Amino acid sequence: MKRSNTVRFAAIAAAGVLALTACDNAAQEGSGDGADGGDESSELRVGLAYDVGGRGDRSFNDSAYRGLEQAMNELGVDAQEFEPADGEAESAKAERLATMAEEGYDVVIAVGFAYNEAVLATAEQYPDVHFAIVDSEIADIDNVTSLVFAEEQASFLAGAAAALSTEEDHVGFIGGVETPLIHKFQAGYEAGVAHVDDSITVEVDYLSQPPDFSGFSDPARGRELAQAQYDRGADVIYHAAGASGNGVLEAAVDNDFLFIGVDSDQYENAEDAQKPFVLTSAIKQVDVAVFELIQAAVDGDVAAGIERFDLSGGGVDYTTSNEELISPIQTELDEIKQQIIDGEIEVPTEP
Repeated sequence: MKRSNTVRFAAIAAAGVLALTACDNAAQEGSGDGADGGDESSELRVGLAYDVGGRGDRSFNDSAYRGLEQAMNELGVDAQEFEPADGEAESAKAERLATMAEEGYDVVIAVGFAYNEAVLATAEQYPDVHFAIVDSEIADIDNVTSLVFAEEQASFLAGAAAALSTEEDHVGFIGGVETPLIHKFQAGYEAGVAHVDDSITVEVDYLSQPPDFSGFSDPARGRELAQAQYDRGADVIYHAAGASGNGVLEAAVDNDFLFIGVDSDQYENAEDAQKPFVLTSAIKQVDVAVFELIQAAVDGDVAAGIERFDLSGGGVDYTTSNEELISPIQTELDEIKQQIIDGEIEVPTEP
C-alpha cells in the first residue's frame, strides 16, 4: 500500500489551543470562564450548543470548541458549553437555545444543521440575542448569522488523494446521516476520485437516515461499515460521520488500510499508533468561523446573513500533517486545488 490557506485564516487557526474544560453532560451544560484569559477582558457572554456526538468527537464539535476556547483565552469572553443528550427529542434543541437566551447570553452559537428549526423557532423570540448556526443557511432574520462551508471542495481533494493512493483501485465513503449536507461531502469525494481515474470503484454507505441522527455518534457502527467496505476491496476510506469516524479509524488500524478524516486534522488528534494510517483530512475551519463571529460581537459589528467559507479563502482545505504519505502526491493535489480556486474545475454539490 502506498503510503494557502490565506494569512488571516492560517494565523487564527494556528493560535488555537487544545486544552479542554469539563462538561456537565447531566445538565447538558459545561462552563468556561474567560476572566483570566488573554490580555483583553470582555463582558460578552457566549453560549455554544454542540451537535450530535458532543465535544470529544475529534472532528466537527471539537473544531467549534477550539474557536470558543480561543475567544475565551484571547478576548476574555465568558463562555458556556451545552451538550446534547443521546436520543433527545427534537424540541430539546429549541429549549436549549431558549435557555441560553433566558439566562442572558449575548451570543448563542448552534453547531450543526440539526439546529436549523430550533434557531428559526427561537431567534425571533429573543431579538436582543445574536444567534449563529454552523452548516445551515438562514437568511432574512436580523439576529442570525449562518456560517457555511464549501465542504465539497475539500472533499474533492480528499477524493483525489484517495485515488492517488489506492493500490486496489477501490475506495470508500462513509456518511453519518444521509442529508443534503453530507451529500456534498459524498459528491465532492466521488468527483475527486473520478477526476484522477474514473475507473476506480467508490463504495458508499450511510450509518443512519433522518430523523435518526445517531449516525454521527456511533463509532461501533462506523467501524462495522468500514470493515465491510474493506472486505469488499476498499483500501482508502473517507468519512463524514462525526464521532462515528473514530470507529472507521480503528478499522483502518486493524486492517491496514488508509483513513481520510474530516473537519479537524485527524492526524493531529489521533493516537500515536493510529497516525501512520491517516492519509489526510478534509478540513473546514469551524474554529476560525466561530472565533471571528465572537470577535465581531466583541467589537460590536457582528453581521446577520450568510457567511461562506471556501477553498479560495482558506475556509476549507486538505491537511499535509502526514508528510510520509502526502509528500509523494502533494504537488498534484496542490495543482488540483489551484484549478478549483481558479474555476477550472467545477465541483458538484450533489452525487
